Amino acid sequence: MKGILLLNGEPYRGEIEDSSSLVFCCDGAYAWAKGKVRIDENVGDFDSLPYLPEPKPLTIYPSEKNYTDGEIALFKLIDRGVDEVLLYGGGGGRADHFLGNLHLLYAAWQRGVSASMINNDGEIRLGAGKMTLDGLKGKTVSVLPFGKDALVTRSQGMKYPLIDLKLEYGTCRGISNVVTSDRAWIESADTVLVFVNNEI
Repeated sequence: MKGILLLNGEPYRGEIEDSSSLVFCCDGAYAWAKGKVRIDENVGDFDSLPYLPEPKPLTIYPSEKNYTDGEIALFKLIDRGVDEVLLYGGGGGRADHFLGNLHLLYAAWQRGVSASMINNDGEIRLGAGKMTLDGLKGKTVSVLPFGKDALVTRSQGMKYPLIDLKLEYGTCRGISNVVTSDRAWIESADTVLVFVNNEI
């Protein structure tokens, strides 16, 4: 089952396909998501809204807590059995929140759940092993290590082949590659972030 997690930040302008998905909305994301996508549950402390959203939250969490609203919603989705999570919003606004939202991708991946963040500029994926990039011919793609150095062992369908390439944490070597084939992939021995940009 697929989960959709709606996050506060820059409102997502595209369409959101919610059929056969469990949709959780975090606090202030309700302001841009209401009427745009079906919401199964609203989650958070609701300190970013001047009213309570619909459907009414099952729990209102304290604003002073050890987990963000996004973490709580993500863990609830995983507990409900989702095996994939798509995060919408989460970019723009506060940079610390954006970086924290990237950590949600890692938290999902650690628990065996694939996760991607989709925003107005593109998509951000996180993972290790073989990561497919099918149907992205012509797209600019950047690959960056997450948390530590990463070894990208192989690739296919990339303008700049990634073969036994060490991406050192704190450098920008993986920025701005281009997908050259309808069937493309990279394979990494370590955790990487893959940014797929929306421009041609």
